[in-house]
Amino acid sequence: MRPSIVCGLLLFLGISCKSQDESAISVIDKATMKSKVIGKDVQLVDVRTPEEYQVGHIDDAVNFDIKDPLHFEEQLTGLNKDEPVYLYCKMGGRSARAAKMLKEKGFEKIYDYAGGYTDWVKN
Repeated sequence: MRPSIVCGLLLFLGISCKSQDESAISVIDKATMKSKVIGKDVQLVDVRTPEEYQVGHIDDAVNFDIKDPLHFEEQLTGLNKDEPVYLYCKMGGRSARAAKMLKEKGFEKIYDYAGGYTDWVKN
């Protein structure tokens, strides 16, 4: 059977055709950040530059600058692959890239705050 036919059949039956790869990364919004992250003991990673981080950051996020790839990869080794990782950047581009990198490294629960810090500080 062709994959498109299988997916159509699965969709008809109410079963998702998402691959396991796609399910590793979930895009989240501000409300989810507030309810699932703020004040909780989670792995929250700000992937902006140190200068951006110093101006302001969300809760107790750690800063892993994705623009410094060697240091970024080194910092990733300090994260627990078995626990969820929440990522954000300024507007969502860098965090999406970081999420893909984490998925390639074997992380299975990755949450990308697509609105980023720009959305966070908006009223």
